[in-house]
Amino acid sequence: MKRILTAIFALLGFLTELSAQIDEQRHGNRFEQLGTILRSPNVYRNAAGAPGHLYWQQQADYEIDVTLDDENQSIAGSGKVRYINNSPDALDYLWIQLDQNQRAADSETPKMTTNSISPRMNLRQLQGILWHDEDLGFKILSVKKPDGSDIPVTINYTMMRLDLETPLMPGQEFEFMMEWSYNVHDRMGFIGGRAGYEYFEKDGNYLYTVAEWYPRMAVYSDFEGWQNKQFAGTGEFALVFGDYKVNITVPADHMVGSTGVLQNPEAVLSSTELQRWNHAKTTYDKPVVIRTQSEAERLEKGRSKDTKTWVFHAENVRDFAWTSSRKFIWDAMAVKLGGKDVMAMSYYGKEANPLWGQYSTRVVAHTLESYSKYTFDYPYPVAISVEATNGMEYPMICFNYGRPDDDGTYSDAIKYGMISVIIHEVGHNFFPMIVNSDERQWTWMDEGLNTFLQFLAEQEWDREYPSRRGPAHKIVPYMKMDKNLLEPIMTNSENIYSLGGNAYAKAATALNILRETVMGRELFDYAFKQYSQRWMFKHPTPDDFFRTMEDASAVDLDWFWRGWFFGTETVDISIEDVKWYTVDSGKPSEAKAREREAYELEEAHITKERNRTDVRETIVERDPAARDFYNSYDRFRVGPEDEKQYQDFLKSLNAKERELLNSGLNFYEIKFKNNGGLVMPIILQFNYADGTSEVERLPAQIWRMDEYEITKVFGKPKEVVEIILDPFRETADVEEENNYWPRKFVPSRFELFKSSMPPRGTSRGANPMRDAKKK
Repeated sequence: MKRILTAIFALLGFLTELSAQIDEQRHGNRFEQLGTILRSPNVYRNAAGAPGHLYWQQQADYEIDVTLDDENQSIAGSGKVRYINNSPDALDYLWIQLDQNQRAADSETPKMTTNSISPRMNLRQLQGILWHDEDLGFKILSVKKPDGSDIPVTINYTMMRLDLETPLMPGQEFEFMMEWSYNVHDRMGFIGGRAGYEYFEKDGNYLYTVAEWYPRMAVYSDFEGWQNKQFAGTGEFALVFGDYKVNITVPADHMVGSTGVLQNPEAVLSSTELQRWNHAKTTYDKPVVIRTQSEAERLEKGRSKDTKTWVFHAENVRDFAWTSSRKFIWDAMAVKLGGKDVMAMSYYGKEANPLWGQYSTRVVAHTLESYSKYTFDYPYPVAISVEATNGMEYPMICFNYGRPDDDGTYSDAIKYGMISVIIHEVGHNFFPMIVNSDERQWTWMDEGLNTFLQFLAEQEWDREYPSRRGPAHKIVPYMKMDKNLLEPIMTNSENIYSLGGNAYAKAATALNILRETVMGRELFDYAFKQYSQRWMFKHPTPDDFFRTMEDASAVDLDWFWRGWFFGTETVDISIEDVKWYTVDSGKPSEAKAREREAYELEEAHITKERNRTDVRETIVERDPAARDFYNSYDRFRVGPEDEKQYQDFLKSLNAKERELLNSGLNFYEIKFKNNGGLVMPIILQFNYADGTSEVERLPAQIWRMDEYEITKVFGKPKEVVEIILDPFRETADVEEENNYWPRKFVPSRFELFKSSMPPRGTSRGANPMRDAKKK
């Protein structure tokens, strides 16, 4: 036993010593290449971050008939799927997503969610704890082959497996038919969600946002096989590209907006609406109202018993969504992109006017133009914004929020909130609807990239736009959160504590810092466009993004990905010390003057000062015999020997050395400390005594030999009175008080507010427009 204990203690000692060595290692960590953290390049995805020469992806084409029952708020659908196996693998089964089952009574989502009772709770909170017993999941009525025989299926919550009689071989395709139905839920209630209906009690009408409404093929890819992770509510969707033919049957007085292009406008629009629609196709300066508010209000009062079928076709899309209501106002305008016209349009109820009539379609058009500039020309024929007190995206159509008060006035908060959410959701057409990343696995690949482009589009809309995410300093509150609540950006969405801070804001901020501070706009924009165009209509992974950004720019960014995307360290660089030096010119007069100054400083003390009055006469002053040569000798005089030595020194210098000697430069040795751990470039502003200033930038690689503490010397022709670190707040430094020399104390502020949250997308805060209207 003694020998065992001795061995254990020896092992513990070794581990302790090893840990200490790791802690003491001051370099070689943060600047190491990502190496095996990334997948090895292969024939499907090459080392440059581009699709490989044998890249493949699956295809799924749909033909669907769907009917909306407005009396019972239900959906019934049937359709055919053609699944094409472009992979090199034989498939024994196919996986299909049944996302609607996440809302079923036996859903796993509430079982995964923690909750507690508070002293004060509203009914919605209590309902959320109890969940519900409504029948909201899919009813899969049949899954059959073309010959009418049943296909064996297994349903596992939000996933359904089709067991094939014989394996689907490479290059083969498989057709099957499905019938299904489900009850549409009130998305304004406690279940919430991306799709459902909103009921308007005043006029007794419903507004439907219909998404995740059909069984959708799961992705089978080269990098993970079947993506059949269960849908728990947060992680969004991995989907397959294909072509869609969809027939949507609704009440005859409803207006329908949808993914794709309307194939039968003559059958579903009035002659007046058709004329306006054709006019909108050639109008580029402002939206054309196709169904007016007065027309929509008249339709709200009726209840047609007849139906109409709207026919839509969409090519090369990864999903299909639609909206339907008799409440809709509809406007549209054309946007020229890449030599073709794209129709930007909006659907909204009267409750959203005048805000939506003025802004929505104009914002859609601006978003398409802005995003196209940084990525690729928007390839689809349509882009739609629907007002639905929501914020969710699908190919060519998205559901947004933004309603004024009942009197038509609104706060600037709701105006900018509405513009931002429209930019964001329309922008999702680019990421992930076209650059088709896996949202369930890597939320940041669509939300982060899209939020970054949203910031650029917002700043192009209005120079004073109050962007909420993008600027580096606005991520600081998130970065300063309790470390236990932070995860790397490279975290599965279901495991992230603060999804908005992590996948949206931090990722967008990182990209903005790359563009503005690390790479520069020219290199970043070129590389980002390369990534976007390489992966249009394909399935990229994070590795493809990281590699492309480096490959197209010749900038080594592994340290940046490691710190910002794979870590949780913060930026906190401190100016620890500043020492000011000047060059000793060697002139005897200056040298002796400094010696005199130093001597007088050294010999100055309180006793000598007080003795000037208390000691009336010293011995040397009173008695000449107490004096000698040194009492009258000036030890700081400049003698001939001093001048000769100086002249000999000057003769030994070359022209460059003499110039440096006479430059009068001030040298500032600055010590920096990395308190946060996240290495970043150092940006310094030197403020001079004459009122001028200068900015110097040092790359992050200055930390390579010591990742915790470094010194750097700066030679300046003028005297520096202040040094500011990160003067433009571009690195997300979480502690700004230590960014100044001399130190400057920055006050922290707190805000008092009432805890009340109106419904999402309704006007909140100060409303000067309403106040002015009252006057």
